[in-house]
Amino acid sequence: MPARTGAFFARHAGPTLAKLVGARRAVRHADGRMRLAIALLAGAFAALAMPPLGAWPALAVSLPVLVLLLDGARDAGRRAARVRAAAAVGWWFGFGYFLASLWWIGAAFLVEASVFGWLLPFAVVAMPAGLALFTALGAVLAQLLWSRGPARIFALAVGFTASEWLRGHVLTGFPWNTFGYAVAQDPALMQSAALVGVYGLTFFALLLFAAPVLLLRPRPLACALVAGAAMTLIAAALWGDQRLAAHPAEAVAGVRLRIMQPNLAQDEKFAYGRSRDILAHYLALSGRPSDVYPRGLEDVTVLVWPESAFPFIYEREPWAAEAIAAALPPNVTLVTGAVRYDTPPKGQVSPFFNAIRVIDHQGQVLASADKVHLVPFGEYLPFQSALEEIGFEQLTRVRGGFSSGSVFEALAVPGLPPASPLVCYEIIFPGKVIPEGPRPGLLLNVTNDGWFGNTPGPYQHFAQARLRAVEEGLPLVRAANTGISAIVDPLGRIVAGSRLGEEALVDGWLPQPLKTVPLASIAPGTLLICLLFCGFVLALIPGVNRFARRS
Repeated sequence: MPARTGAFFARHAGPTLAKLVGARRAVRHADGRMRLAIALLAGAFAALAMPPLGAWPALAVSLPVLVLLLDGARDAGRRAARVRAAAAVGWWFGFGYFLASLWWIGAAFLVEASVFGWLLPFAVVAMPAGLALFTALGAVLAQLLWSRGPARIFALAVGFTASEWLRGHVLTGFPWNTFGYAVAQDPALMQSAALVGVYGLTFFALLLFAAPVLLLRPRPLACALVAGAAMTLIAAALWGDQRLAAHPAEAVAGVRLRIMQPNLAQDEKFAYGRSRDILAHYLALSGRPSDVYPRGLEDVTVLVWPESAFPFIYEREPWAAEAIAAALPPNVTLVTGAVRYDTPPKGQVSPFFNAIRVIDHQGQVLASADKVHLVPFGEYLPFQSALEEIGFEQLTRVRGGFSSGSVFEALAVPGLPPASPLVCYEIIFPGKVIPEGPRPGLLLNVTNDGWFGNTPGPYQHFAQARLRAVEEGLPLVRAANTGISAIVDPLGRIVAGSRLGEEALVDGWLPQPLKTVPLASIAPGTLLICLLFCGFVLALIPGVNRFARRS
């Protein structure tokens, strides 16, 4: 049997290795348009690692290809030529990645196709093109540290992690589909986010999944580094399993949650002429009995509705308060997304705010929290007045856009611990979901992903919200118009949830926060700097490469 096994590998492993080596040479020495086309395809393939597919091993193919392309850029001549070649490779890789993972944004322009449809091709192409400038920067930073040996994968991890961090912060930031989310979809692997956050996961994902390129020249140090990468991934999974077992979810006493997911079509949701029908539908759905709550709302303490639930300003429609008061039992508090009308803050002109509102059983508003981090081109236009003068509108079609809230602070909800109020994509910003002051007891996220229909967008949004719970050690309560609505515990486990595109009630209890605050919440910047510094040092140690060439 051993002889047969050896003969099998002799027949098949040799030719396979020869083909891989041949492919390595072809990719590395590709030039001109061929090099850029390979970069584009590699970036698009990397998008398979993001939800809803979550095929994270795709990065173990695309990142080695990226390394080989940057190897080729290293051969471009003088430093200026190498930098230009690396920037081109990085840009086309990023353009392919963002085009393939963010194409669904175009669905929002089809909600009112007669008004915004002409902008669809520009939005679908222009946004990936702009975001790809960050991957171009990451490739340039990596190229400045590049080497011929195994240490170049550390250069890649340092350069691209730094550029991903910048993408999450420059011009209000857009950290959507940061590479670390590829490994954060597995319940065990996502636990590492409690230590290093999503940017730390990004560093390790880049390092681990670029490592297979070293097997194309299987020298001892290269093989040792690949083995170390595999062991790191296994160790992270084992530690995550142990952490999950050590922290069983426990309920906050006396809290009985119900999340209402109405699944209204986007063009119907904002139809003012159907205001009474829409509110009646909300109340009828919210009051239904279920297996968890046989008496319907009589068994509930907190009812949560999604973002912008009303197609009207609540204070201007007294009949709405009367309808809510008639439907809610005395023990129920309603938390809902709703547009609020008020005097604009200093320096802003719009009287409209995208808010979370707390309403009691008498229909009275007890508290509000305004959205602080608005969506560019969705809720406001840069240079708002000038662009409106020439006919541009943001997708919400609110004249003057929305004003942003001036203060981010915990929201008091009767029947709940203090909540961190996060409207829509505010929850995608790591390290920015906790207000100053006493630590809240939960993350409260209301959203309207109905803009994007049944596309990857809502799945990606939910995955990012779920990871915030792990980073902060807090439970997540999330209400979405069309999905995905859920109650998530501080370790990212889904206590109760809905599917995308269904009318649903999500009933359940509120998990307790972790007693120990995760490291990622305490010092995310410090940990990231340490990781980048270590990678930077390893990429620069001359002895690493000299030893690699001798071994």
